Amino acid sequence: MITRLNNIQEILKRKSVLLLGPRRTGKSYFLTHQLKPDRYYNLLEADTFRKISANPEFIRHSLKKTDHMVAIDEIQKLPSLMDEVHAMIESTKTRFILTGSSARKLSKNYTSLMAGRAKRVHFHPLTFEELPKYDLQKRLLYGSLPSVVTSNDPWDELRDYTGLYLQEEIMAEAFVRKIENFSRFLEFAGLNSGQILNFEKLGRDAQVPARTIREYYSLLEDTLLGKNLLPFEKKGKRKAISSSKFYFFDTGILNALVGRKTLHEKGEEFGNLFEHFIFNELESYRDYYSQDCSFSFWRLEKECEVDFIINNEIALEVKSSNHIHKDHLKSLMSFSDDFKVKRKIIVSRDPDKRTIDQIELIPYQDFLTDLWNKKIF
Repeated sequence: MITRLNNIQEILKRKSVLLLGPRRTGKSYFLTHQLKPDRYYNLLEADTFRKISANPEFIRHSLKKTDHMVAIDEIQKLPSLMDEVHAMIESTKTRFILTGSSARKLSKNYTSLMAGRAKRVHFHPLTFEELPKYDLQKRLLYGSLPSVVTSNDPWDELRDYTGLYLQEEIMAEAFVRKIENFSRFLEFAGLNSGQILNFEKLGRDAQVPARTIREYYSLLEDTLLGKNLLPFEKKGKRKAISSSKFYFFDTGILNALVGRKTLHEKGEEFGNLFEHFIFNELESYRDYYSQDCSFSFWRLEKECEVDFIINNEIALEVKSSNHIHKDHLKSLMSFSDDFKVKRKIIVSRDPDKRTIDQIELIPYQDFLTDLWNKKIF
C-alpha cells in the first residue's frame, strides 16, 4: 500500500470535499483504504447505481448519527444526486467526500454546491514523494498511474486506458459528435503537448476546424486529461508569445496516445517528457498544499523561453541534460533583463548542485524533495 499525500483529511474537518481526478489515479483505493469512511457507495457498481438512481433518498434514509463520513464514488454518473447531498450537508453534521472523473457534467448544473458547500480538490497520479525510487526512464515512458506502475505489462494497461477513456468518457457521455475526429485530434494533441498551441495548424493537421480544436482542448480539461498553461501576463521590453500551452496529466498516457513505446535519453522526446514530469509534480503539489499558487510561462518570438513562472516570483527552467553549462542560462538571464524575481532555478539531471550568476542549478531529485518539503513555494 502506498500512502497518498494530500490535505483532504484537514479539509474534511471543516467541510465536505468534491475530489476530482482522472480514472485510475487511485481515488477509490484512497477512499476505502486510507480515509475509511463510515459509508461508501460506488456508482460504478451496477447494483448500487440502480438502487440509488431509482431511489435518490436512499442514502439520506440510511444515514445514522454515528456516520461521520460518507463517500460517494464517481458522482458524475448520477449528478442529480448532488441535490440530495446538498440537503444532507445543510441538515446534518456528516462530512461527504464525492469523487468524480469528469467535471463537465458536474460543473454545468451544480456549481453552487462545489463552490459553497464542498471544497473542490484534485487528485493526481503517484508523485515523486509517494514513489521516490521509481526509475526516471520508466517514469517518463509509462507515467505514474498506480495500475500502470504495478503492472507486469504497463503498455497494455496504457493502451487499455486510452481505449476506455474514448469509450466511457467521450462516447458514452456524447461529448463529441464524431468520435473518429476526436480520436485523430488526440494523437496530434499528444504530439504537440507542451508546445505553443496553434489551433489553425492543429486543425489542418487533424482535418478538423480550428474552433472545434478549441472545444476539444476544453473537453480535455473538463475530463481532467490535462491542463492549459497560460503565458506570463506582465509586459516587458520585448514582445512575448501570447498563446498558451497544454500538458497532459500523465506522461504514460501521452506516450500511449502517440504510440511511443521506446524512449532515447538523448532525444528531443526525452526532454519534452522530462518537462512534463516536472510540470505535473508542480501541479500535484499546488493542488494538494498550495492552491492559491499561479503558474505561467514566458517565451519570446525568437524562442527564448522560461518554462515555468511560479507566483510571478520564481523563474524555473527544466533541462534534461546531465551537464549544465553557460548556454543553458541564456533564457533565465534574458528574462532577468525584463523582470525581477526572487529566485532563478534550473532543474536538470546534472548531479552537481551549485549557483552560477545568481541562477541556482538543482538536481531534479533535490528540487522535488525540496518542493514536497515546502521549501520552493
